[in-house]
Amino acid sequence: MQSFNRPSDYMDAAREMADTGRPTLARLLAEEAADLTPDPDGKARILAEFPGASLRQEG
Repeated sequence: MQSFNRPSDYMDAAREMADTGRPTLARLLAEEAADLTPDPDGKARILAEFPGASLRQEG
C-alpha cells in the first residue's frame, strides 16, 4: 500500500495515472502535489506537467 506524505508521492501516482490513460485522475493528483509544494516555481512546474483547468469541486 502506497502512502501519500510528500508531493513526490502524489507526482509518482499522477505519472502512473497519465501513463495508464487516466488524465483526469493524473491532474487531480498533480493538484494535490502542487498544494503540498511551498515553492511557487515548483507549483508551476508541477501543474505545467499536467496542463488544464482545475477539476476540483470545492464547496
